[in-house]
Amino acid sequence: MTELRQRMIEALQLRGLSERTQEMYVRAVRQLAEHYHKSPDLITEEELRQYFLSLKNVKHYSRSASTIALCGIKFFFDHVLHRDWTTLRFVRAPREKKLPVILSPDEVRRILSCVRLPRYRVCLTTIYSCGLRLQEGTHLQVPDIDSARRVIHVRQGQGGKDRYVPLPQRTLELLRQYWVTHRHPVWIFPAPGRGGIGLSTATDPMPRSSVQDAFRAALTDSGIHKRASVHTLRHSWATHLLEAGVNLRLIQEYLGHSSATTTSLYTHLTVRAEQLATDAINRLMSDL
Repeated sequence: MTELRQRMIEALQLRGLSERTQEMYVRAVRQLAEHYHKSPDLITEEELRQYFLSLKNVKHYSRSASTIALCGIKFFFDHVLHRDWTTLRFVRAPREKKLPVILSPDEVRRILSCVRLPRYRVCLTTIYSCGLRLQEGTHLQVPDIDSARRVIHVRQGQGGKDRYVPLPQRTLELLRQYWVTHRHPVWIFPAPGRGGIGLSTATDPMPRSSVQDAFRAALTDSGIHKRASVHTLRHSWATHLLEAGVNLRLIQEYLGHSSATTTSLYTHLTVRAEQLATDAINRLMSDL
């Protein structure tokens, strides 16, 4: 590890940022260095300006990807190199208002049934049935499962916040059935070794990339042509709860959203809401 990277990681730790945020910020600076094939402390302000233009006009980064790149690079130059450059104060991520892809309950079942390996099927089922983020699912630990209260204790979610989410009985049974195949003392989904062995002695949880690959393969096999990802399961879960009549405030708590405005997005995605709007429009226009 280079001295610069070590200094950046220490600065991130001192600011109390989560491990996931640290990882993304460090990657953003590494990608900048790889773009110019030199150490990031040798990059000029003009090169930095051209890099952000490249992200926008050539690579067409989304708002979220642009925000991560900007925040990571700005943190590095502000807190590690102590360079107060105008470019970093001027650059903004592009504004966009995109609605997330939503899968129907039947589509979720079809995709999950196409996941070939049990470890990925159980992990993805848990992510959907509990509305988890990908890392929250792969990093589940044995003490996080409260069988008596039928809840999962999600530790250090986005923003470093803990929360409890309901654990369906069927999901609890699947987790138990899978755990007895390896009996790891810590991880529910330990990283498999070569050939799938060594689960009981793994030192790390299942890699996120493996779960993503398994989902993409299952999506292809299912014949569903939506642009879905693992995170789509979380969006779909929230929408399905709302359609089932669950209070929006409760859904906000289960998702770990700080603002109800974020959660209210799902009110625009429900089939029921769309049907009510369509019925109202038809009634209004019936006399034309």
